[in-house]
Amino acid sequence: MSTVNGGISFWYAQEGLPAPREPLPGDATADVCIVGGGYTGLWTAYYLKKAVPFLNITVLEAKFCGYGASGRNGGWLYNGIAGRDRYAKLHGHDAAVRLQQAMNDTVTEVIDVARDEQIDADIHHGGVLEVAYTPAQLARLKNFHAAEIAFGEKDRELYGARETADRVRVAGAVASTWTPHGARLHPAKLVKGLAAAVEELGVTIHESTPVTEIKPKHAHTPYGTVRAPYILRCTEGFTASLAGQRRTWLPMNSSMIVTEPLPEHIWSEIGWSGRETLGDMAHAYMYAQRTADDRIALGGRGVPYRFGSRTDNDGRTQPATIEALREILVRFFPQLAGTAISHAWSGVLGVPRDWCATVTLDRSTGLGWAGGYVGSGVATTNLAARTLRDLIQQDSGQSGPTDLTTLPWVNHKVRKWEPEPLRWLGVHTLYAAYRAADRRELTAPTTRTDRVATLADKISGRH
Repeated sequence: MSTVNGGISFWYAQEGLPAPREPLPGDATADVCIVGGGYTGLWTAYYLKKAVPFLNITVLEAKFCGYGASGRNGGWLYNGIAGRDRYAKLHGHDAAVRLQQAMNDTVTEVIDVARDEQIDADIHHGGVLEVAYTPAQLARLKNFHAAEIAFGEKDRELYGARETADRVRVAGAVASTWTPHGARLHPAKLVKGLAAAVEELGVTIHESTPVTEIKPKHAHTPYGTVRAPYILRCTEGFTASLAGQRRTWLPMNSSMIVTEPLPEHIWSEIGWSGRETLGDMAHAYMYAQRTADDRIALGGRGVPYRFGSRTDNDGRTQPATIEALREILVRFFPQLAGTAISHAWSGVLGVPRDWCATVTLDRSTGLGWAGGYVGSGVATTNLAARTLRDLIQQDSGQSGPTDLTTLPWVNHKVRKWEPEPLRWLGVHTLYAAYRAADRRELTAPTTRTDRVATLADKISGRH
């Protein structure tokens, strides 16, 4: 069985590409113009239209809704949010606890909306299990577990080797931490269902309409200009393609593989009956899920960044990356050594210079944006969208401040990334350091985190 490489993602190979929507027919006006038809843009349109049904909302999408990370991700609906520790330092511990609680609630919010809108996205609310299989990983896992509890996760559990194996039998796992605030889902089914729900509410979506430049009250495209009091940038990893935004967020590459469906006797060896999403404590970490049709979908870093903030060609992935991900799969589950890889693909996620996800509305210009999720966007997009809704209602005088508009990530400012070639050299050097650190921790066990990885974290701004 040969591996299908690219073609957007396995999720679309399985689900089929959506029927194309019409591009922008010419100059137009709206009350709100949303640039980007992924989760952030569609959730924002959904909540705004629900709150203010008479709003004229237009969504502009360069390819088709869900072409980017929303249709390629690992299907982790979970409560992680980028930048929480930094927000605790900037705004205090209690503010960061409120942000974490909002993320915990967001997992349930997405599940509830999917049910109410009859979106069948293969959602299974099994929580998130993150494992450690080296002494250094174990030390980091215990610290991570303690930190999550300190930020208000009272229902998180810490497991030893035996309890971990009772959930998923990962080879060599010595411990794990589990949170109920997570679910597995099918990314393309969610984004296709969300786009249909938004259109049903009366939102206009124009696909095959790339926005080339955003200015106050103007979104310019090759087909015409949309004028609106509010222009919202919801472009995540593709932000660098907009005029003047090349150094705003770095398009970090992430790659995935998926196995053929596994037979029942293999699952009896692996376990995983709870269908938790599965991760680890490596520096160059992995993420995985057991799909609804009993495959394993697994992702991690391949080529982390392309020179000049370029993005991939419809998800095509380098053979070396496919093989590296296969090695992780077999390290976790040695019984899969002969299992065929059905599909491989890649996509980009948005990374701010300080690794902090943000939501912003500039009241003087009407320009807003949300993103920089650093890989945790399946849930964070929903919280960001509800926050943008509240910011716009507050700005237009329809409401005052809300619990969401006062969260510490609102209107956070961060400096731009370095120019090339420093950007390319820096990212590739950092990820080479992370991979080398993971190898040393695996082959020369110690409870101390590799010093090179610690230095890389400080330089990169991750911690």
